[in-house]
Amino acid sequence: MFGLRTLDERHDMDAGAPRIVGPQDGKAGWLGSIGVRFMLGGADTDERVALVEHPMPPHALAAPLHRHNREDEYSFVLEGSMGALLGDDVVTAGPGDFVFKPRNQWHTFWNAGDQPARILEIISPAGFERFFEEIVDLGGAAQAEPEALGGLAARYELDIRPETVPELLERFGLQMPPPPA
Repeated sequence: MFGLRTLDERHDMDAGAPRIVGPQDGKAGWLGSIGVRFMLGGADTDERVALVEHPMPPHALAAPLHRHNREDEYSFVLEGSMGALLGDDVVTAGPGDFVFKPRNQWHTFWNAGDQPARILEIISPAGFERFFEEIVDLGGAAQAEPEALGGLAARYELDIRPETVPELLERFGLQMPPPPA
């Protein structure tokens, strides 16, 4: 979608084989308000871990309040500023900071700054990266039919509260930006 080479175009992707994922490698797409670049999937790690990059426009809300029932997420901030609501706690993380979002905790995150931000999202165990792939295939969460999104959430054991979006946008001064041109 963004003119990036896939990993398959650069390396033989046998599970367990050494590899380098360059800055232009991996399938990229749009999730609805932030981007995603697939770097390492569960098929590459015997489903132990997956890694995606999320580029985020300024003041972009990544998702409604949600919780994962089968995986933990870890966000490593590469550039910019990431805000997060973790349960009742609001945190802000900058480059080099690492944020743990444990399973069963209601949370969301966003770009808390005026400049683009990028985070590495580590998903353990793997599997949830496939949710992102399916959202991309639907044209992003904002384009997906509610029934399709609900079915996807159920399949990935994800609880979503879409009714929280207006309050999150207002409370934290955020937006739901359109896809990049």
